[in-house]
Amino acid sequence: MTRFLALLLALLPLALPARAADDISAASRSVVRVVTVAMVEGEVVGFGHGSGIAISPTRIVTNAHVVESAARYPGNVALGVVPSEGQKSFAGRLIAIDTARDLALVEITEGRLPAAAIYTGPLDAGADVVALGYPGNVDLATARSANDYITPRTPTRSEGNFSNMQTVDGVAMLIHTAKISRGNSGGPLVDQCGRIVGINTAITRADDGDSPFAFAIAGRELTRFLADAGQQYGSVGTTCLSMAEADARERAAIEAEARADAEADAAKNAAAKLDRELRAARAAEEALEARENRIALAGVLFVIGALAAGAGLMFYGQKNMRNAKIAGGVGAALILAAAILFATRPDAYAEVAGEAKKSSAADAPQLAEGSLLCTIRPDRSRITVSSTTDVPIRIGVGGCVNGRTQYTRGADDRWQRILVPNEEATVTVASIDAAGREYRVERYLLDAATMARARDIRAASPIKGCTADPEALANLAAQQDAIRGALPPVPNERLVYRCQRASGAAVEGALAGE
Repeated sequence: MTRFLALLLALLPLALPARAADDISAASRSVVRVVTVAMVEGEVVGFGHGSGIAISPTRIVTNAHVVESAARYPGNVALGVVPSEGQKSFAGRLIAIDTARDLALVEITEGRLPAAAIYTGPLDAGADVVALGYPGNVDLATARSANDYITPRTPTRSEGNFSNMQTVDGVAMLIHTAKISRGNSGGPLVDQCGRIVGINTAITRADDGDSPFAFAIAGRELTRFLADAGQQYGSVGTTCLSMAEADARERAAIEAEARADAEADAAKNAAAKLDRELRAARAAEEALEARENRIALAGVLFVIGALAAGAGLMFYGQKNMRNAKIAGGVGAALILAAAILFATRPDAYAEVAGEAKKSSAADAPQLAEGSLLCTIRPDRSRITVSSTTDVPIRIGVGGCVNGRTQYTRGADDRWQRILVPNEEATVTVASIDAAGREYRVERYLLDAATMARARDIRAASPIKGCTADPEALANLAAQQDAIRGALPPVPNERLVYRCQRASGAAVEGALAGE
């Protein structure tokens, strides 16, 4: 049964190869079209549309001027949100609007969207940026009916560079060269990691051959607007690195750690060797001294025994048989004792061999169990959308983590679990090394089709909680191999944590607060 299930799971990913999980495509799945429909006495009298981006599963940011008619005529203007994937559009309602910043917050009344993160770090002049949205001139060339405006489809991307930041009517604006047009309003400007750096809002006129430039409301204005609206959001302040750059930096960090470990091990081994040599020298001196004392005592006893034997011979010559027997017996006993002492003299190397055995036994690796607190390693991570707070981990017997999630040990001696949620479009691969020193999280931000395949594989062999059943563990391992086969070759995000032993109470408290 286990072998059949493993074969079935292995074949599932072959149905369709996984597409590359690039960060801009991942951010595109958070982009929506925002539609306004004006109604008078049941008839459509006006239609408008722009772009927006989800900053929570149910909340979308767009421009105020995109939804201004809905704010002005709430009884006559309906709001609609058209996601980039799926088969449905959703009704929306206006939550907050700031006409001075030209920002608005819209909530969908059903459905969920993948939320994008806001970049809160510095943006260098000349940095590559990408505008995502639904430009009107593309719609005019491709749309054949009104239904095309409410049918989910992938947003258009346009690449350019960030020029500088300027204040326009008291609002911080990013000036950039990514081409946008009417319809891009409210859509995001993102960096190469797919984080929101601004919200596109306007373009310059290109009269008399002038080159056009675009304006995006700066991220700091966006975060202030969201804070005023009481809306939570995800944010990341780390510089965007490509995965190749992150790999190179991690290799450099690993090599530096390996050199430091090698130097520390060399110093430790040298100190241990010196300690062993000193202990061996002391043991040899003590053994030699004991040996020499034993030999000297044996010699003394032998001499006394020989003298006693000689006295016995003398008494025998004098016909004093009683004294002859006594002296001869004492002499023989002393000579025998001397022989025994000499034969049982100490071995100078016995203690050294014992020390060597003790050292080799102490070096044997042990499986990590217990409570750990893991802290992010920015120099070895590629952080795009996730929080990097400390992670508490409690490892139990047999790979049961935090008392609820079963991990399996792989060929690389790491414990691993692949998590496939029901609602979020993200697959997470979490693993920890056998020594409990490093915790690693890799996240794949996936399209709807790849996410559906991963869920199908998980559903074929559901495992909840922890188990010690060998067949269930074998099924879980086969399932995880199959899910890995359905994933793109490179994750969108890799978080590497350094773990240290922590008190059980501290870890339990942190877990309770999750």
